[in-house]
Amino acid sequence: MLRRTFVTAAAAAAATGAPLAVRAQTLTLHGAVQFNDDHAFNKALLKFEELVKKYYGKPINFVLHRNSELGLEKQYFEYMAQGKAVDYAIVSPAHMSTFSKAAPFIDAPFLFRDLAHWNKVLDSDILKPIADEVARNADVMLIGYAGGGTRNIFVNKPVRNLGEIKGLKVRVQGAPIWSRTFAAAGMSPTVIAYNEVYNAIQNNVIAAGENEAAGVESMKFYEVAPHLAMTQHAITIRPLCFSGKTFAKLPKDLQDAILKAGREAGAHGRAIESSEDTAKLDKLEQAGRLKRVPFADREAMKKLVDPVMAAYAKEIGADAIYAKIVAMQ
Repeated sequence: MLRRTFVTAAAAAAATGAPLAVRAQTLTLHGAVQFNDDHAFNKALLKFEELVKKYYGKPINFVLHRNSELGLEKQYFEYMAQGKAVDYAIVSPAHMSTFSKAAPFIDAPFLFRDLAHWNKVLDSDILKPIADEVARNADVMLIGYAGGGTRNIFVNKPVRNLGEIKGLKVRVQGAPIWSRTFAAAGMSPTVIAYNEVYNAIQNNVIAAGENEAAGVESMKFYEVAPHLAMTQHAITIRPLCFSGKTFAKLPKDLQDAILKAGREAGAHGRAIESSEDTAKLDKLEQAGRLKRVPFADREAMKKLVDPVMAAYAKEIGADAIYAKIVAMQ
């Protein structure tokens, strides 16, 4: 929540020699993240803070609440929509589905061919209609795009092909497209809160989950599911969000600084996460904490999923966006 810290006239005069009539005022912006400073999301948010201060050029305070201190991403988004507690955060598009059916689609399985394709889409204006819809319905602005992790399936037993993942009880994100696509590939998807996945696998409620390397490492999923099936089914998009209610209260020069910093901090986060992905998995595998398992049927899985993706895009009115993404070379 945007806060203003006032310095008394006497204190201001003592500190600066200014007349007693002068009153100083400093804004404080609150951010939130589920992870610690080793995670790419934190690095992107800290870069955002650094850039805003640079471009604004006036005193401003930032408080980044780390390690799920204020809950999970779903709560952060709700707080930003309400204009309380959180002013900025990185949030999975899956948590925006209440306000935009199309938002989770930008992060859907098998949407991007590779990192080069993914970067071209994010550097274009293809996703602007979705950002506009989120801003209109939720009053939350998407000011930059972080992410870049390639998602694979972590599981408590080796799975190498479509036959071996048939009926696999796997945790997926809450957006319907995730359940539909994983079911089309023959798995048995279930929606479980992110912070409950570890215990759910440990207690045999599910056998697997799916995540990028940064998530597998930070949440220690390898302790209960040490086999990483290299399905490479998605490349993450993690919008850097800013509360519209907070933004409307800010001076124009600070608004401009936030928009510029958001774009650059998002790109910074993408570069970090996409480059760190393999290094993190190498480190975990060398330490004996997980084992990468080649997945032979990625293309066959994609063929099963493609009709579901096309039908869902049409259902939510994102077929034009989907066609542009697929067509982009």
